[in-house]
Amino acid sequence: MSVARQRTARQRLDQLRQAIREHDERYYVLADPIIADVEYDALMHELVALEQTHPELVTPDSPSQRVAGRPVDGFDTVEHLVPMLSLDNAYSEDELRAFDERAHRATGPERDPLTYVAELKIDGLSIALTYERGLLVRGVTRGDGVHGEDVTANVRAIRAIPLRLRAAPPERLEIRGELYLPRRSFERLNREREDHGEPLFANPRNAAAGTMRNLDPDLVARRGLAGFFYQLVEAPDQPPRLDAHAQVLARLREWSLPVEPHWTPCADIDGVVAFCQHWCTHREELGYEIDGVVVKVDDLATRRRLGATSKFPRWATAFKFPAAQATTRLLRIEVNVGRTGAVTPYAVLEPVVVGGSTIQLATLHNEQEVARKDIRPGDFVIVEKGGDVIPKVVGPVIARRPSGADAPTPFVMPTRCPICDTALERGDEEVVWRCPNPSCPARLRRGLLHYASRGAMNIDGLGESLADQLIESGLVRDLADVYGLTAEALASLERMGETSAAKLLSQIDHSKGVDLWRLLFGLGIRHVGERGAKALARAFGSLDAIAAASQEELESVTDVGPVVAESVATYFRTAATRRLVERLRRAGLNFVADAPETAPAGQPLGGRTVVLTGTLEGMARAEAAAAVERLGGTVGSSVSRKTSVVIFGRDPGSKLTKAVALGVPTMDEAEFTKLIMDGTNRSASAKSPA
Repeated sequence: MSVARQRTARQRLDQLRQAIREHDERYYVLADPIIADVEYDALMHELVALEQTHPELVTPDSPSQRVAGRPVDGFDTVEHLVPMLSLDNAYSEDELRAFDERAHRATGPERDPLTYVAELKIDGLSIALTYERGLLVRGVTRGDGVHGEDVTANVRAIRAIPLRLRAAPPERLEIRGELYLPRRSFERLNREREDHGEPLFANPRNAAAGTMRNLDPDLVARRGLAGFFYQLVEAPDQPPRLDAHAQVLARLREWSLPVEPHWTPCADIDGVVAFCQHWCTHREELGYEIDGVVVKVDDLATRRRLGATSKFPRWATAFKFPAAQATTRLLRIEVNVGRTGAVTPYAVLEPVVVGGSTIQLATLHNEQEVARKDIRPGDFVIVEKGGDVIPKVVGPVIARRPSGADAPTPFVMPTRCPICDTALERGDEEVVWRCPNPSCPARLRRGLLHYASRGAMNIDGLGESLADQLIESGLVRDLADVYGLTAEALASLERMGETSAAKLLSQIDHSKGVDLWRLLFGLGIRHVGERGAKALARAFGSLDAIAAASQEELESVTDVGPVVAESVATYFRTAATRRLVERLRRAGLNFVADAPETAPAGQPLGGRTVVLTGTLEGMARAEAAAAVERLGGTVGSSVSRKTSVVIFGRDPGSKLTKAVALGVPTMDEAEFTKLIMDGTNRSASAKSPA
């Protein structure tokens, strides 16, 4: 080999290694990737191929020689019993069959035919759990594959993970699986973050990783992480406890560990291919993200014979679905106005197919995110379907950006609302700009749809098309105008006949009598969700009392914190709100909360706020909550000094710890059961004739 060729190869290897290390850092540590998975895999494939051609240039620190990633700061580092290796990837049927051929060659012609187990590849965060005598004692992240982060406190906060195994497990077990955020939890989390002006998570995987890296187990519990488990780890010098992987999955279920239910035994590679093809087109039916299929040799003794390379087991591979990312040009950045006035930028793209659908628009979250990622109109950008649903711009492709005078200029956030031309405002501690004009047509449209939604005033028939027509025609300039609509006015609108108009007016009239909390929620007060609206209605009893309450009085309500209290107080102080409230009053809307069912006098929990925590052996959580209410109490969601009593069951977690620290009285399940029986007996006695 010539010196020049070797020098060229060394230079390219150095470039590849440096690029891969940087992308590893962004992916595993920062949870902020800037290239698509398929592009990363192409870099790694090129590195491996070049090192195979030039083995004399392989270095010990090359990404090809280790498992990627490293532990993050803030947690103790723990060594894994057996390294958590990566899986080699297959991207086509041919590559799956090549994996099968390699496995057959390695086992020899005299061996039995290979059978496989195919599992859905959960797109989440790998975790290793250790149980001793059936009790969870440790949870460790994958880290660099040899050492991981001890996140036991966070793992214990995840309800999907049992703190005690059932069915007499062995003395000590290490079990591996994947933590993930269900799609519904991910969507709820991003809605909450958007309402609070916080950056949105790009996808459920990043949200799960970010959740496990925080130091607050309470936050982990609130996020709603879940998990699936698939591996029983055994030391290399110990014989397998079971004979086949299918038996392992069944045993994990017996021990009460969640196992992804769609795994399938496959008699041969044809069955594996069919399984992969099926889930390529059906993965959207699931309530969680998957990014491929994991194919494993079923027989555990055969696995040991096949062994592993320094990075991959030879008995498994990961079939990767087509990438849900693509590269396209960002034509321009425009802004959108939400119902609370939040003005957020979004990308207008050259159409590109991502995950089977054509994408032309994608969210950019907020001005700070655009600046942090340095996204500019005219850039080539990586587009991802976050959660395979919401298109998002991951970041620019800097290498394709012109330099010098031809470089695109950075985005500048507008200072005035693009719809009503009102000057935008931003709080000192906020990242989101807002249009303060409550009559802004864009705000009104979003607000009207929210007001009419099923969770609020439940005005069936008032959808997007009708909302647009009502606003564009000038028939609705604020929410109170809804109650001034007539059959004659509606008849002038497109596709609004007499029958449709009559049904809509009936729905509008019916909405006047709904409970106060629905009206409060429907008004669209920033930070006030259904739970907060119910708490305020229950505590104050009328809209007038809520409007007149001070911030301190509002904050004293259970489930209403300082942020919500400040938002409510500010909302009702404005002149526009006072005018709207008076118009709604004249329209005949109900301003009074429905009277709660009165409990018999002398109920043991009368007027007390009760928090339930842990697993109750004798009743479900819903039954316990109903019992609390029958005894005159109100069920709260979090422990504070306002909490009257905490009722705890098995594995109570941090709520019981917080109650003890605050001096809040506690009650175990036996005491609670006795209280229920005593209350039932008293009720029965009161109803019996003398």
